[in-house]
Amino acid sequence: MSLKISDECINCDVCEPECPNGAISQGDEIYIIDPNLCTECVGHFDTPQCIEVCPVDCIDKDPDHEETEDVLQAKYERLTAG
Repeated sequence: MSLKISDECINCDVCEPECPNGAISQGDEIYIIDPNLCTECVGHFDTPQCIEVCPVDCIDKDPDHEETEDVLQAKYERLTAG
């Protein structure tokens, strides 16, 4: 599944540049993650980099976008093809 940023986000700006897929952007009030671009860093890193750098632990799996490791890998391959 893709990841989601909760309303505990403090807009510290550290997660956005860490995302290798460009899935994180500034929303109206807090940062948001585009589920169409989020691969939980599958294909890039062993762990999601946004979670690694988040100082308030406000990033978790998005229950509305459940995806298996295979689906995340396929999404990574689609995003990096070209």
